[in-house]
Amino acid sequence: MSLLVIVIALALIFDFINGFHDAANSIATIVSTKVLTPFQAVLWAAFFNCVAFLIFKDHAVANTIGKTVYADFISLPVICSGLIAAIIWNLLTWWYGIPSSSSHTLIGGFAGSAIAYAFLSKGMMPISEIIDSDKIGKTLMFILLAPLIGMAISIFFTLIFIQNRTWLKVGILLSAAGTLFYLFIGFQENKLSESVNKFFKVDKYSYEVNIKHDSTQFKKLLKAKESAALCVPYLSNYEYLGSEYVANDISKNVDLKEITISKLGDKLKTYFKIDQLKNRSKIDPTLKEEYLATQAIIDSLKPITKKYFELGPEGLVDAMNAKYPFSPDKIKDFKKAMKIDIKADLIKELDKADNKIVRWGLVGALCIFAFMFIYNEKIKTPTATRTSNSFKRSQLLSSAAFSIGHGGNDAQKVMGIIAAALVANGSIVDIKSMPDWVPLSCYVAIGLGTLSGGWKIVKTMGTKITKVTPLEGVCAETAGATTLFLTEQMGIPVSTTHTITGAIIGVGVTKGIGAVKWGITVSLLWAWILTIPISGLLGALFYWIFSLFL
Repeated sequence: MSLLVIVIALALIFDFINGFHDAANSIATIVSTKVLTPFQAVLWAAFFNCVAFLIFKDHAVANTIGKTVYADFISLPVICSGLIAAIIWNLLTWWYGIPSSSSHTLIGGFAGSAIAYAFLSKGMMPISEIIDSDKIGKTLMFILLAPLIGMAISIFFTLIFIQNRTWLKVGILLSAAGTLFYLFIGFQENKLSESVNKFFKVDKYSYEVNIKHDSTQFKKLLKAKESAALCVPYLSNYEYLGSEYVANDISKNVDLKEITISKLGDKLKTYFKIDQLKNRSKIDPTLKEEYLATQAIIDSLKPITKKYFELGPEGLVDAMNAKYPFSPDKIKDFKKAMKIDIKADLIKELDKADNKIVRWGLVGALCIFAFMFIYNEKIKTPTATRTSNSFKRSQLLSSAAFSIGHGGNDAQKVMGIIAAALVANGSIVDIKSMPDWVPLSCYVAIGLGTLSGGWKIVKTMGTKITKVTPLEGVCAETAGATTLFLTEQMGIPVSTTHTITGAIIGVGVTKGIGAVKWGITVSLLWAWILTIPISGLLGALFYWIFSLFL
């Protein structure tokens, strides 16, 4: 338990450091354009970092981070080693004013320590069996893609905003709003498909078959995929008719008996806390006997779950009570634990895909910009002062949006790490079961970190890459926020640092190639490339040191 407390403390410390390390990302342009003072800017950014807690509910990025390493190779020493490596690299880059990626530092440290653990405990083995190569591959790909996407979007916004023809400008902005709206509808539909796959345990069975080479799970995998595929035609009604309507359609047309029985088996495991006990027995060998005895009880009761539709809820509990008598004070809790509403479970899973708040927020922001141009250029007589003041006010909106994206993206990474630690310690069953205090504490920690500021990196981001005007600040922050919201929908843990740097370079490029200080940019690029391998090596080194005392 003491190591778990240390890991959670280190994770929140990392989150705090992430906040002040990345404070520059959301405040550099707003400070350099003198829209807000540095102190006002960090207050503004910290507040909207925490607002993200109310917006992002599916925790897709947290899930990606927590499952970067396969469960068999996650332990508290592994997580602790990865966190120490990430904290050291973050502090080092902060000290030298280098805007490196906290996200990639965390992923590199975690993966490096897990690989060291696997090699030291089981000998040489394929790395693809230790870490999820698909998740790592996407993360590595977006080291390049995130800044390029940010740069492309910022160039697009800048070229629109400097356009002299008002109605053309407004038309393009409204068209962009419509495009984003339908793009996010597409993301929502993809997430709905992912939610259905998770509901039918496609990912779990795939892991058992493809990674653990358990051929006995192959039939279950095929059945799960078939059931999930049958649900797809009904998902298109989600946007207009809601999750309850979709769940009703699925329950009428798709056989949910097998998944109901499977989830009853999960409830049985949860009641006896077998997964937690299994993980605890790895830490404390004296619990091995208790774990085996509990597993034997579950094995004796599990066949009864297959009779659920024959016996009904009450009959199921009675049959289990006859096989393994529960004490009178426990039978009530057992009945409650075995209660199942498969349609309600499906509705809950489907609603994780809902992105209405983010979607309408982005659309609303672009509409505000369009109406701002109409007001300043058609209703009022356009002047340089009025235009400049409008962009300064707009920077409050774009900076807030970027801070929400920063909070939603980066706080989730630490949530994934803490959840993985709780699973490894046997405190919770899986990442989806993380208690409410985890996301709340992570958002507060990153908000407090942002409040402390990171002035060396502010200077690099706000002045050393290119000189930024209020108009360009709005374009860069809006582009950065859009990129973060896009990648969060895909569950990809991108770097807010890379994203906003690319966006700032984009606004510089619109003034001419010479407006960007490419020497500084190349130095930043080297820091980005080296972050994952160096933090990975540090993670492996710290785990090796840990192993000497285990």
